[in-house]
Amino acid sequence: MLETTDAIEPVYPAATVVLVRDGGAGLEALLVQRNKAVQHMGGMWVFPGGKVDEGDYPDDRDEYNAAVNAAIRETKEEAGLDVTPDQLVYLSHWTTPEGAKRRFATWFFLTILDDGQEVQVDGGEISSHRWVNPKTALAESASADYSLRLMPPTFVSLWDISDCQNCGEARERIGLRGAILYAPRMVVIEDGICFVYEGDVAYEEADLEIEGVRHRLYMVNDQVDYIRQF
Repeated sequence: MLETTDAIEPVYPAATVVLVRDGGAGLEALLVQRNKAVQHMGGMWVFPGGKVDEGDYPDDRDEYNAAVNAAIRETKEEAGLDVTPDQLVYLSHWTTPEGAKRRFATWFFLTILDDGQEVQVDGGEISSHRWVNPKTALAESASADYSLRLMPPTFVSLWDISDCQNCGEARERIGLRGAILYAPRMVVIEDGICFVYEGDVAYEEADLEIEGVRHRLYMVNDQVDYIRQF
């Protein structure tokens, strides 16, 4: 469950890479598991990524290019994979909602891996990895034993490409659509939280019962349910 606090926390820039490849059973995405001993999101399955470092900024301090540099660096550090700026397709941008214990403004990039590189996790912050079909990952996250623990941005990113048959289809879809910006409003509900995204009828008033368009994610007892109706 997302940790919350009443204190005002800084928002750190970050970058995440949704690596995909064409596998024997169709599209596969790379998920890495954070070490269970790590304080922040220990045991969660995520995409390679992390905070933007000072050294990632170009001379003009452009934030987008800094995120690209961070994405490339983190992919190498956490998964042992080399990717280039030309491979990165801007998928989405997520800002952790107010009230969370740690807040990030994260650029997500879709990246196709088609050169046969082998994943090598660092064995420290990242303990293991797996290539998995997005539909399979979503199903496992909803299973009774909760075998695949996913945070909302990871869940939604997998959902975004879950009906794509191959990497080319995923890249074309995201390229034509353009990036989606997620700046959720957090509404506490029984046994969990509802994250309301822009476009939802409840985005301004936080009244979840109002009739209208839905764009929200429920996280109840660590189970995730995403609704996008546009």
